[in-house]
Amino acid sequence: MRTTFKHILVGVDDSADALLAFDYAIHQAIEDQAELTIVSVLEDEDMNVYEALGKDYVHGERDALTKHLTSYQQKALAAGVKNVNTMIAEGEPGETIVKVVIPDVKPDLLVIGSLAKKGIARHFGSQAAYMAKYAPIAVMVVR
Repeated sequence: MRTTFKHILVGVDDSADALLAFDYAIHQAIEDQAELTIVSVLEDEDMNVYEALGKDYVHGERDALTKHLTSYQQKALAAGVKNVNTMIAEGEPGETIVKVVIPDVKPDLLVIGSLAKKGIARHFGSQAAYMAKYAPIAVMVVR
């Protein structure tokens, strides 16, 4: 028996694996006629202390990310997904998606790439492994 999903959450960060995950999420959302939420996490570790204290820097980063997420949203809509939302979260990606985004969005499937584009986790641990282990919903890791 095939599982049909009603609400799919996909994490994007422009890594090759995340782009594949995004394409998979679009395909699955179309097939299941599911709602699609696209999330990107603004990572605190990427900012130095002066940037973190400067509201203009954080605001600029958030604005750029908002515009970028809008391009993902447009691509999903153009592909045929009927209901597409975007969301920006802040913090460490794996933990933020599991502890903040999933409880807020309430998806039944999380689709993520296996490798991060940047950050220390790319070299010393996997955000995808964390989410696969701790997410309270089905997780598809795309590579």
